Amino acid sequence: MKHLFIKSIVVSACFMLVSSGCKKILEEEPRSFYDPNFFKTEKGVQGGITSQYAHLRFIYGQPYFYNSLETGTDEYTWAQSADANFKDADMSGVGNLTPASSRSDVLWGTAFSNINTASGIIENAALAGTFPASLIAEARFFRAFDYFLLVQTFGGVPLDLGAGELKFNTAPSRLSVRNTVPEVYTKAVFPDLVQAIDELPVAPRVTGGVTKTVARLYLAKAYLTYGWWLQNPNNIPTYPQTARTDPDGHDAQWYFQKAYDIAVEAIDNPGNFGLENTFYDLHVGGNDRNREMLLYADHTQESEFYNGACLACFDSESGNGRNGASWMVTFNYTVIRSSPDATGTGAGISSVQREAAQALGRPYTRMAPTIGAFTNTFADKTLDSRYDGTFTSVFRGNWPKGGTANATLYNANGLPVTPGQPILTFLPDETLAPTITYPSGATFPGRPAVNNIGAGEIPGRADFVITPRAISRIVFPNLWKLGVYRTDNGSGLGQPNATSTRPFKIAKFSELYFIAAEAAVKGATTVAGKSARDLINVIRARAGKWKFSNRDNAAFVADNSAAMTAATPAAIDINYILAERSREYFGEGHRWFDLVRTQKWNELAGSYEIAGAAYGNHTPQTFNRTINPTHYLRPIPQDQMDRMALTAEEKAAYQNPGYQ
Repeated sequence: MKHLFIKSIVVSACFMLVSSGCKKILEEEPRSFYDPNFFKTEKGVQGGITSQYAHLRFIYGQPYFYNSLETGTDEYTWAQSADANFKDADMSGVGNLTPASSRSDVLWGTAFSNINTASGIIENAALAGTFPASLIAEARFFRAFDYFLLVQTFGGVPLDLGAGELKFNTAPSRLSVRNTVPEVYTKAVFPDLVQAIDELPVAPRVTGGVTKTVARLYLAKAYLTYGWWLQNPNNIPTYPQTARTDPDGHDAQWYFQKAYDIAVEAIDNPGNFGLENTFYDLHVGGNDRNREMLLYADHTQESEFYNGACLACFDSESGNGRNGASWMVTFNYTVIRSSPDATGTGAGISSVQREAAQALGRPYTRMAPTIGAFTNTFADKTLDSRYDGTFTSVFRGNWPKGGTANATLYNANGLPVTPGQPILTFLPDETLAPTITYPSGATFPGRPAVNNIGAGEIPGRADFVITPRAISRIVFPNLWKLGVYRTDNGSGLGQPNATSTRPFKIAKFSELYFIAAEAAVKGATTVAGKSARDLINVIRARAGKWKFSNRDNAAFVADNSAAMTAATPAAIDINYILAERSREYFGEGHRWFDLVRTQKWNELAGSYEIAGAAYGNHTPQTFNRTINPTHYLRPIPQDQMDRMALTAEEKAAYQNPGYQ
């Protein structure tokens, strides 16, 4: 099958929701007006469709938008090197989320540009009569995809970009009217996805191309989300203000049933898709475009042009579609020191050097996982493979790759270590906590050449150790599943300072099981063999299968499926589904949407534990978040507010409540 290489070609009208300047099309020719006839040509349609895929890179993998979906949840909080981009999102009193500081602006600016391009294709390509409906259906999918992201994030958003609802806009406009949430769903999201399901192919046109299956996933998820919105169990306000009634006359239960039915239909008719055999297979580098991946923001090591970023440079973290998200959740392990001799004195040596390897990568220390992620979410680290397949829990010596000739270094307790052996280990639980001695600072007295990160020692062990309840804002496990992967490192450290060349995962086949299970919990009538528990157990059975241990860096074959499924509660509730979703999709940018959809944000993430931001601080503290009902919507970005030709009163009315 032909592979879809995407370069950032954006074909869009110059629309005030995006920019005060104009975008450029294929030949980088600036225009303030776009002739609709452009989308009646093969060049125009192909360029426009390509841009639909390319725009995903400007949202997914963009580190500040990624932060907005994770920081402030029960998965992540701000880390030691965080700036306001991250502290503002944490809602814990160290910052203030405002229209100027909210990084949801990344979504607003990118999505509306792409929506207008999609409308140009849909409106004009069909008139040409020479393009297959399946090709135009790709644009329909992406228009619905962007509107679904927008309505979940901001509430009601404009359907009219200056030329009429869902019309291609060809000239700048500085006026805007927000539609209501029901209007966005029933006029834009649902119709486009229904038609996309009818017209998209079963097998993708190109590798990574959209299909009936991914359209079914998003329609089911949109129905599920809208059902929650109609039900509104915790009386969360909406904006623009509107009655929680459906224009088509359906109630929440109807939408939950539709979500279940469509998700089950996709499971039963998978096409080319299905679950990977193990959680490790799903996330190991080199297997990113696997059968479970329904949609991803593509990158490649094969070409700098098609990667959208440099392959061998000291790159910046964001802009132009770079994938720098994994840097944000990587602590500065390069600070770790081992000694050239057993005394621990003299000049320390960096024993874990910065490497373009999945367990390591470039450290930014901007986002730290909460203690609860390790003690609650991933409490089972023995039967369930997902903890091991999510985090880097052991940091191994790699100093020869950086040019250090020592065959042996000396680490904890003055004991020798050789390349490849553990230098720092995050222990799975608190069992050994009574045997650990931690320094009061970065190093132990009299041994300044080793440790340097305040990790502890256990007698007889050469690796430094930290337990889950000693995890801090400055030292924590990395997110292995998103880590960099390169095949051009040779025998050295490779290119750890270039942004990731891995595709960023957006949608997986596995989520169909979660959507159907959640809809069943919300009252959908189920079919035989697909109760909520049945569906969740498909995922848990896979989680029990091991083929490799990241902790031991060795093959490890085990099948704990029976024990995993037996441990599933007889009665599944929403909190259990959310916990399973976190185990499955931890750190992938799903969590804020999950907590907002189910209105569980304050309940599950209103407080969290973590130790401080200094080396040697291992005392957990509890931090409380102020999550008000109005926070369930992000603010309309300040740039958008500034560019509209509205009065101050009109702008205040346009902005979401709580952010004026």
